Parts: sequence; C-alpha cells; structure tokens
Amino acid sequence: MGKLVVGVSVVCTAAVVCGVAVLLMKRRMKNSGEWGKVEALLKDFEEKCATPVGKLKQVADAMTVEMHAGLASEGGSKLKMLISYVDNLPTGDEEGLFYALDLGGTNFRVMRVQLGGKEKRIVKHEVKEVSIPQNVMAGSSSEVLFDFIATALAEFVATEGDDFHLPPGRQRELGFTFSFPVKQLSIASGTLIKWTKGFSIEDVVGQDVVGELAKAMERAGLDVRVAALVNDTVGTLAGGRYNNPDVIAALILGTGTNAAYVERAHAIPKWHGLLPKSGEMVINLEWGNFRSSHLPVTEYDQNLDVESLNPGEQIYEKMISGMYLGEILRRVLCRMAEEASLFGDYVPSKLKIPFILRTPDMAAMHHDELADLKVVGNKLKDILEVPNSTLKMRKIVVELCDIITSRGARLSAAGIVGILKKLGKDTLKDGENQRSVIAVDGALFERYTKFRNCLEETMKELLGDAADSIVIELSNDGSGVGAALLAASHSQYTDLEES
Repeated sequence: MGKLVVGVSVVCTAAVVCGVAVLLMKRRMKNSGEWGKVEALLKDFEEKCATPVGKLKQVADAMTVEMHAGLASEGGSKLKMLISYVDNLPTGDEEGLFYALDLGGTNFRVMRVQLGGKEKRIVKHEVKEVSIPQNVMAGSSSEVLFDFIATALAEFVATEGDDFHLPPGRQRELGFTFSFPVKQLSIASGTLIKWTKGFSIEDVVGQDVVGELAKAMERAGLDVRVAALVNDTVGTLAGGRYNNPDVIAALILGTGTNAAYVERAHAIPKWHGLLPKSGEMVINLEWGNFRSSHLPVTEYDQNLDVESLNPGEQIYEKMISGMYLGEILRRVLCRMAEEASLFGDYVPSKLKIPFILRTPDMAAMHHDELADLKVVGNKLKDILEVPNSTLKMRKIVVELCDIITSRGARLSAAGIVGILKKLGKDTLKDGENQRSVIAVDGALFERYTKFRNCLEETMKELLGDAADSIVIELSNDGSGVGAALLAASHSQYTDLEES
C-alpha cells in the first residue's frame, strides 16, 4: 500500500511540474506574441511619422506657396500672414526709458528698460510678474480686467528709482505684448478677435485693446502712451534684430509655435496703405495653422485633433509644439498597453488621463543616458504608476520619444526653409556672403536638446552648402524686452531726434 502511495505521489508531482512548465511555456509564447504586437505597432508608427528629405522639401515648398497666397489676399491661405505694422525694427541706436506690458496667460509682466544707444545697449531692466485672479480672467468686464492691469502698472511706475531717466517734458512710452488673436489696425491699435488660454470677457471681443488699456490708465492717473501693440513672435524678431542686424525671421518653439519675418513692403499685394519709408514690413505668419497633404499625419494626430478644443485648426502646431508632443506619446503608449500588453496584464489607469505626460517629462526620458534607463523607469513609476517596468519597456518609450521629437523638429526645419525660399535665401548666390539669422525663443528649443540638435541637423540636410550662411540663434524674452524695444523704435520722439 505504501509503495502505491509513493507511486501516486511521484506521478502527481510530475504532472504538476509538467503543468507548470506548460503554463510557463504558454505565458512565454503569449509574451513573445504580445511583444511582437508592440514591435509591430512601433514599426507602423515609425513608418507613418517618417520625414525623408523629399517629403520635407515638399512641406517647405507648400509653406512658401501658402505664404504667397496669404500675402495676396485676406483669407486666401491657411496662413493668416498678418501685417504687424512694424516697419522700423530696432537698430541699437535707441536711447531712453521704455516700458513693456506682456499679457499672454494667467500671469502678466510689467517691465522697464533703460537703453543707452550703441555703446551702452541695455543699461538696466527690471521686471515684475502679477498673477491675474480667476474672477478677473473670466466672467468679469473689460473695465475690471484693464483696471486691474493699469493699477499694477501704476504701482510699478511709482517704484522707478534713480537708475531710470525720463528726459524732462517726455511722456512714458510702452510696448504692449498681447498674445491673443487680434486684428491689427495700426502699430498701436488692434481689435480682439477671440479670447483663448482660459480668458472669457465678452465685452472686450471686437474692441481695440489698446484703447481699453488707455482708458484704464487714464482712470488710474497714469500718463503712459502705448507706442506699439505686438505679439510675442514679432517681439522676438525685434529683440533678435537689436542684438544682431542679420536677423531676418523669428520663431517661437515653446508651448505653442509661430513665426514672423521681414518682408519687402512691395511684395505684399494685400497692403493698400502708403509704403513705409523703410521699405520693409514684419509679417506674422501664424504658422501653427499651416496644413498640407505632405504632412505625415497619423491616426494618433487625427484623434488628438478631434478631441481638442479647436478641431481642424493648428494642425502643424499639434505635430510640433511642446503642448502636444507628450500627449502624442501618451496616446501611442495607451494603445500599446491596451492592444499589446506593453505594461503586462493591465493598462495603467493614469495612462488614460489626457495631457498627463508633459513634454518636459518626455524630454527627461529621451535624454536618459543611464544603462538601465533609470530616469525612464522613475518617470513611468511617478507619473503613470507603473511600478516595475523592464528595460525592454523603457527602451520602447525612448524609441517613441525619438520618433515623435524627430518628426516635430524636422517639420519645424522644413517650415524655416519655406520662409527662406520665400526670401530667396535658401540657395548660395555668387558673390553673396551675407549671413541670415533666425532668432528662436521658447523652452522646447532652449531646453529639449535632442529637438534642437535634430532641427539644426535637418537644416543642413535640406540646404546643403547654403546651410553655412544660415544661423539659428536663441533669443530670450522677446515678449518682454522685444516689446520695449519696439516702443523705442516707434517712439513719437524718434523723428524729433533724427531731425
């Protein structure tokens, strides 16, 4: 009887071992099958995001065509090609005390700059940031908003100090950076088309924002003239030109993206006013709204667009800018988790929250150079609550970062080449040795090193030998200092000084 029990026990143990082995083999087969799905999704995404040089040249050509169309007539293109009325960019000769007001989000900044001409340049500048209460941003009135701004500005002016000098008998002048959609009417007037970025004050829409600010300053007992109304991209161009006379265009590559450039006034058919003395006019492309059949749009981009606050608009921006790169990554990871068990047998619930992956987090993972990709592991754990990611999983994340970022940077480069083509500066010309500088502001370009390096390398690919004469230069704080410089170059006292 004892022998029989032992025999049965051995048979049972063997059966259990055999069963476990079969289960492990099945799991391995399932895992390898699932991993094959992950790799297939990765390969498919990479192919759909591809930006070979031929495709990028088509994008650049399409940008040039749209620029021509937008200059020819209002509404003739997806690019608005807005006339900025800035026809005098800073030269470096500007002198005096100038203010700037930068309104573009939940905070606004007031700034003063003392300019000392060619020799001393920016002698001193001071900045103060003010947070706008939610009840002022939304549901209030024009008077409430602009009184709040004017009061803060008056308090700032009152702290001027002895280091800043306003010549006797002169009015203080200010550059107003207003980063919302505006129909510009002159260098110092423009009506608000619509609010964005969480602002909602109905009685401002359709009003001249400079007029509203002027009335509020008067109520606050403040004698300041608004000399220039600009957006942040035009401000970046002004700041870039002040520091480098070879600057011909400016780019914002941050949360959003845009471009502005210096056009010959006679090359703007829709301009019906007198030609400016300088013969030049700064054009604001609003290039985030560019679209072309040559853009490599994937299903992830399409779904992001449909679910966005502005479906069908800003397609180019949604493929390039810091607002969206991390969200594209989240969407691809979510699909891989759902359809190919990227993170094992469960889909992290945090992965389903839109915009939970920010582009700075994506950049940190992309820049991880540790052998075990520990930074990637920590980000997955801290943000998405994936406790135990494998090296294999982490490598997939880095590959996705590379695909998304490379596509964005390469498309940005194609857009720049489109502007250079419009200006005839995309090829080397005999006897010409002129450098052309593109001033760039924004955290995406400044802090995402792999994005920046990829953009610069792509410029070389697209331009060949002509790339040697094109310089991409970081230009910080165009929306602040740039606005003050434009107040200086459009000062009511400029003509007096020249005569």
